[in-house]
Order: sequence, then C-alpha cells, then structure tokens
Amino acid sequence: MSAPAPILCAAVPVTLAGGGKLRARDLTDCLARAPHLVAADGGADAALALGHRPEAVIGDMDSLSPEGRAVLGQAVLHQIAEQDSTDFEKCLTRIVAPLVLAAGFMGRRMDHALAVLNTLARHPHRRCVLVGKTDIALLMPPRIDLPLHPGTRVSLFPLVAMGGRSRGLEWPLDGIGFAPAGPVGTSNRAAGPVRLEFDTPGMLLFLPRDCLDLLLEALKAAPEWPES
Repeated sequence: MSAPAPILCAAVPVTLAGGGKLRARDLTDCLARAPHLVAADGGADAALALGHRPEAVIGDMDSLSPEGRAVLGQAVLHQIAEQDSTDFEKCLTRIVAPLVLAAGFMGRRMDHALAVLNTLARHPHRRCVLVGKTDIALLMPPRIDLPLHPGTRVSLFPLVAMGGRSRGLEWPLDGIGFAPAGPVGTSNRAAGPVRLEFDTPGMLLFLPRDCLDLLLEALKAAPEWPES
C-alpha cells in the first residue's frame, strides 16, 4: 500500500495536538521545540481553547466542534473519512518532518493511549515523542545513547517479541527475551549514561518528563529505522 499524500511538510519538528488531556504546559513546551502546530480532529478545539491556532487539522472530523470549524475555516481542515485508522495515525502518516512532538494523547482514555502506541509500532520510521504530565514516550530507534543521571527511571515495554542490549542500566537487557505477554523492562534505573540497542522495531521507551530535552538531543545522533 502506498503512503498517504503529505498534508504538512516541514524541515523542523512539528507539534501534534490531541483531543485527550491536553495541558497548557505540554502544548507550550512542545511548540517551543517544534513550532508548527497540527491538530488531530477535536484536538483543534483543545488547542484553540489554549490560545493556539493549528496550521492544519487532520482526522475524520467527528469530534471537532461547529465553533472550531467556523474559527478555523475549511482551508485548514483535512477530512479523512476512512475508519480503518485512528486520527493519530491519520496525522502521523501525513506529516513529513524530522520529528513529531505529540501532546494530548497520553491521558483520559486507556484504549486511545494503547491505539497510539500501536500506531508507533506500525510506523517505526516516523519519529514521534509523546509528551505527558509525568512521562515522555517513544518507539525506540535501533540505538540511542542517553546521558542519564544515576537513578533515573528507564522503562521499556515490548510490543513484539525481541531481544536487546544495554550499557549503564542497573538491570542489563542482554540475554532477555522480551515479549508483550512475557518479560518486560519497566521500572529499570540508570546507573549512569545509558546505551540501548535493538535489532527489531517494537520497543517502547518511557522516561521522566524532565528528560525531554536530553532525549531530543540524543535522538539527533540516533539512527532511524528504514522504511519498509
């Protein structure tokens, strides 16, 4: 299946606003690092309520209010009528940018959050960091070096069966067969600077929110998964 036609192309990171629990601080912090704003359907209402106007709104448009439609105008709205993908996936696959910072996708409903994580696993070449109140999350690249302070929480959760390698974790990953219904790597800790390596896409990495800038800097040197 061919990739969807891009709706927004940017040479710098893009912020994506969701209609879940979108906090003012999350959106402001994302926009400071990713200045273009796209909203997923009803996330446009949440962004407007916080004083930010999206450049594009993408989704099936079953959540955007009539008031939001009127304020934004039809030129900004990109309705994707199919129901085989979530609004988050519709957005992620139609944004071409080096990185997407997504806020408003980690709270409120667990089933929505799980669908977002599923989308990350199915599109590993689309680099995206989820930003929430206490955590940040992303699908692991093949390798990353993180200059973490000792004691920093490092949580890993596999969405496919896989193995990995690590340096600098209190409990090393080497030799463990990770699986969604098997061993996972939540609540590990850094003993100092950490290196994580995986041969297969599908491992989620969760870090404390205050590691956002450290993670973004580390991602600049991290290799990407090839497009399938």
